[in-house]
Amino acid sequence: MKGITILIVDDEAEIAELIGLHVKKEGYEYIIASDGKAAFQAVQKHSIDLAILDIMMPELSGYDVIRLIREQHVMPVIFLSAKTSYLDKISGLVIGADDYVTKPFNPMELMARINAQLRRYRQLNQLADANTKVIEAGGLVIYPDKRTISLYGETIELTPKEFDILYLLASYPKKVFSAENIFQQVWGEAYYDGNNTVMVHIRTLRKKLGEEQAKNKLIKTVWGVGYSFNG
Repeated sequence: MKGITILIVDDEAEIAELIGLHVKKEGYEYIIASDGKAAFQAVQKHSIDLAILDIMMPELSGYDVIRLIREQHVMPVIFLSAKTSYLDKISGLVIGADDYVTKPFNPMELMARINAQLRRYRQLNQLADANTKVIEAGGLVIYPDKRTISLYGETIELTPKEFDILYLLASYPKKVFSAENIFQQVWGEAYYDGNNTVMVHIRTLRKKLGEEQAKNKLIKTVWGVGYSFNG
């Protein structure tokens, strides 16, 4: 893909330059930022197609930066971090990252993940362009062209993954999707046993939709099978 610009954010210059070298070999342009504040300024100033974010950085952490990015942009974001625990990975994905790579890392694997995210993002944009039908159900309105939703007239902020899950379920009312189905379609990766990423995202999505107190829930759990949209 030509004309692609990748933002590389890491306070370790050697790591940023190594990634930049591989990104350039792939034919992409890149911008390097050494702290969180510079990263967000780069996003505001340049047209960024994908961001690679370290988490522990000066000025603003990677968590702070992704929150600011998600207020205005839906570009893919990959966390690249020395924080390696399972909880760290889940937290990173829930807060809005599209992928999470731990240090030390294999540059070729990172490039494969970058290319996969860019392909998926392009496909989602093409799908949104081809299918801009607004979905309405029980006070919920989903706008696929803008990738936004409202609930009883109030705009609800969702991460890209939360939106993708909701839009997938709402596009096929009453159809039951297993966690494996959802993960494969939304993340575009093979599912593995013990992966509770989908469950965590569904839980957060329900909280944002006020489903915890609702009697007639829009997202229904089919015990032992998966989830469906009760629209």
